[in-house]
Order: sequence, then C-alpha cells, then structure tokens
Amino acid sequence: MKKQSGFIEFLDEVFEEFGPIEVPKMFGGFGVYHDGVMFGLVANDTLYLKTDETTKQHFESRGLPQFEYDRAGKTVKMSYYRAPEEIFDDRDKAALWAQRSYKVAVKQDRRKKSRRPK
Repeated sequence: MKKQSGFIEFLDEVFEEFGPIEVPKMFGGFGVYHDGVMFGLVANDTLYLKTDETTKQHFESRGLPQFEYDRAGKTVKMSYYRAPEEIFDDRDKAALWAQRSYKVAVKQDRRKKSRRPK
C-alpha cells in the first residue's frame, strides 16, 4: 500500500482544535472526514474545503480557486475551494474554516439522506 504523504499526516495537527479527522484515500486523492462526514479533499497535496452558496464568498473574496478536474475532455467543477494558507499556521483559524465546511457538508448530507427512498 502506498504511504501517505507528509501533508496528509500534517492535517491531523492543522485540525487539532477542530477535532479528530480521518483522511482515507479515494480516487486520485484523499477525503477529509470528521464524524463520518466529508468536509474536505486533498489532491496533489492541496487542501480544498466544502462550500455552498452561503460560504463560497469567503473563498472567492480571497481569490482561492475552485477544485476542478478533467473528465472525458470536459472540466468538472466541484463545490470545494482551496483552503487559505493561514490555516496551516493558525489552529484557531483552521478550526473556523473547518467548522464552516463541516456545517455545509452535514447540511448537504442530511438533504441526500432525506431524499432516499425508504
């Protein structure tokens, strides 16, 4: 099995004020989970955090790019934006940004579950 990068291991420290995280490998990157809910992803040692219409302005106002990838020659944009650099040096800011993204992820997860047939 491929060893995780030092960046992935560093995320435990980054989010220590937020709470415990799990970072399993998925597709070409990693998912970042808290309490079983994915609130971030890592691609090429770059952290992206979950957004929605109420939170993406925090990212866009700083010029942080949206996560995108190529599928069959088309660019697919996802609801994740690059995390601001200051969270890697400030655990309180990391907790704030993680909490915002986690709340969005929980809200979206609940919507998905309520739409599933019983």
